[in-house]
Amino acid sequence: MTIETLSGVKEVSVASFGGVVTSASVDLGRAELAGEKIPSVWKGDAIIDQPMDIEGKEYRVTLVNLGNPHCVLFCDKVDDVPVETLGPKIENSKYFPHKTNVEFIRVVNETTVKMRVWERGNGETWACGTGAAAAAVACVLRGFCKKDTDITVKVKGGDLIVCYRSDGSVTLTGNVQKIYEGKVEF
Repeated sequence: MTIETLSGVKEVSVASFGGVVTSASVDLGRAELAGEKIPSVWKGDAIIDQPMDIEGKEYRVTLVNLGNPHCVLFCDKVDDVPVETLGPKIENSKYFPHKTNVEFIRVVNETTVKMRVWERGNGETWACGTGAAAAAVACVLRGFCKKDTDITVKVKGGDLIVCYRSDGSVTLTGNVQKIYEGKVEF
């Protein structure tokens, strides 16, 4: 099926078992890495491991835009990150003129990442598909993971699978649950 989003039309494939849809996969398109396209204050083709000062403390960030802006920070232990206080400071910082989502991640191994996410305007959420995709892209850019490989991103809401392809496109796959039923007339 196709779904129209603010960042364009996306192709979605669904898998089912026993007549019930169990997972969905979407081609998110190409990851945008240029600093101006995030948008951020930094210039250049890609913002990777960039130092950033928040209230006198340096953080190193990698930026990715997948239809919305993401600022990825690598951490030793994501459960210890003060997401509720640090997330909004980064979201609203001078570095991001239109705010940003913030992903706090730990690389478990070359195919597994653990993540917590601060979504701009919403706070910490249990999952974020484009955030998981941005985290996987950042891992590849930093050399922790490889392109054309399924990367499992573990979030509070469950696992998401991301593949950052050699052509720059990103595929996101995850389990689904029925939360609403309705009819569409057209």
